[in-house]
Amino acid sequence: MEKFVEQTLLYDFYGELLTERQQQVYESVVLEDYSLSEVAEDLGISRQGVHDMIKRCNHTLEDYEARLHLVEKFVNIRRQVQKIQKLASGYGASDISEISSEILEEL
Repeated sequence: MEKFVEQTLLYDFYGELLTERQQQVYESVVLEDYSLSEVAEDLGISRQGVHDMIKRCNHTLEDYEARLHLVEKFVNIRRQVQKIQKLASGYGASDISEISSEILEEL
């Protein structure tokens, strides 16, 4: 999985478990693509402090995933539903295809 997509999924699933400050910094750097210097200046901390916080956040999010496997389960379910959708469309089963599309939208 691409690193950015992985980081985004981890944050989507476990981001609420980070402190407000960690969420603010992580969102700015990883999701909004601000530079470490920009975030550091905005928050009145060092560039190294921002770097260390991002590193700690990534480690924390990866640790949650190692324990709970929610992202792994999500990706597997999405992949299986996509297979169902593909098979259903091949057999002209529009009801199954519609249901699988709805499931994918909900995921």
